Amino acid sequence: MIFSDHLLTVITFLPTLGAFLLLFVGGRDEAANNLARYIALGVTLVTAALSLYLWYLFDPSNTGFQFVENYGWSDSIGYRMGVDGISVLFIPLTAVLMPAVILSSFGSITKRVKEYLIVFLILETFMIGAFATLDLAMFYVFFEGTLIPMFLIIGIWGGARRIQATYKFFFYSFTGTVLMLIAIMAMYWQAGTLDIVKLLTFKFPPEVQTWLWIGFFASFAVKMPMWPFHRWLPEAHVEAPTGGSVILAAILLKLGGYGFIRFSISMFPDASHQFANFVFVLSIAAIIITSLIALVQTDIKKLIAYSSVAHMGFVTMGIFTGNIYGIHGAIFQMISHGIVSAALFFCVGVVYDRMHTREIDAYGGLVSPMPRYAVVFMVFTMANVGLPGTSGFVGEFLTMLAAFQANTWVAFFAAFGVILSAAYALWLYRRVIFGAFTKESLKGILDLDRREAIVLVPLVILTIVFGFYPAPILDATAASVNLVAENFANAIGAAPAAVAAATGH
Repeated sequence: MIFSDHLLTVITFLPTLGAFLLLFVGGRDEAANNLARYIALGVTLVTAALSLYLWYLFDPSNTGFQFVENYGWSDSIGYRMGVDGISVLFIPLTAVLMPAVILSSFGSITKRVKEYLIVFLILETFMIGAFATLDLAMFYVFFEGTLIPMFLIIGIWGGARRIQATYKFFFYSFTGTVLMLIAIMAMYWQAGTLDIVKLLTFKFPPEVQTWLWIGFFASFAVKMPMWPFHRWLPEAHVEAPTGGSVILAAILLKLGGYGFIRFSISMFPDASHQFANFVFVLSIAAIIITSLIALVQTDIKKLIAYSSVAHMGFVTMGIFTGNIYGIHGAIFQMISHGIVSAALFFCVGVVYDRMHTREIDAYGGLVSPMPRYAVVFMVFTMANVGLPGTSGFVGEFLTMLAAFQANTWVAFFAAFGVILSAAYALWLYRRVIFGAFTKESLKGILDLDRREAIVLVPLVILTIVFGFYPAPILDATAASVNLVAENFANAIGAAPAAVAAATGH
């Protein structure tokens, strides 16, 4: 079918078409703003529906790339699109969250509304394109392109210290991607192509892999972000508007984890094995140190930002075990964290829109005037802790199981990090939701309205459904994860028993 043959292109560039349509919306009055909002919402809803259709059509038993579009400008560079089990779920995650981001801005963004929506639609194209492209040059363009919309989102619609946060975010990210660009050029000189499918089967010499791995690591470590490359993230989250924080935590951080799987362990297995212990140390540092920092935060957004760094530590730990449980767990953790972190930042936005403060001490006893909000916030807090029955448990359990196989000490310290996550998450919930409702400033605060419920309730359902029934995610990724784990084990010359453990055979 012609439509399915170009489905990835339609999904990728439909938001940009929507941004182009918004250029023709004239005026600055409320009627023009509402028209722009509903156009953007409609475009993102259609994109989300098409992304779910993509997932429905995807054949999980096929280890190769599907929905492939290949229009080569030369044998080495071209327009190439396709997805496998490693990438297919990140496209629905991105597309489904975007309507929620647009809808959440209806009441909170009142200046430069049209421009705000245009920037988010263009950002959606860059994010989906990075997950869908099969050309390394195009990946770099999409990956780097996400910096510009986020730079504008924080810099124009951010808080009082938005300029400092914007430049710190851009400096860290751009520096890392420059090193990745150098590595990409070196890969082209070595392999003579930038076709990702061909590069996945090309064997780079071990000494070359080391330098290429470092170049890609510099970019993905900042994007995740890994400790100690995380310094830009808390400030960016605090100053960004709610929608910016949601996309930053739920999607942009996942580009780093996706890159580690797609490129680092798949194309540079020898170097990944060589640096695995180094990554384990940084992962444990992220899990423990940032959890301790989260315990002393007074700003809700900053606490959740440090929590994101800690949870991404489980992702990198799982990926670099190189075995089936670790890679499965890392992908599941990224999908789950995308849902849960987005929901937590939406929850922060709910009370911020009412009180215009994110200070924890400004709240207390909200269970009385906001019972629906208290229930919703509780579900996401429990998922953030990793409570069994929520999506947060599955990914953490699989990555810790993988870590136990690789190194028991790594698993032990990761488990200690889980205890710390429970400490700061429950401490936050108690301070905000429980206690006496005595603060005069909170008198008259309203519970969730219909628009906020439409945003949050579907995320509650996904969090619980994937907690009890993770099969839709695990099944979609199984064949591709098995292939990556087996190729990694074979590439590093693992003993037969180790190969069996790594691949689950």
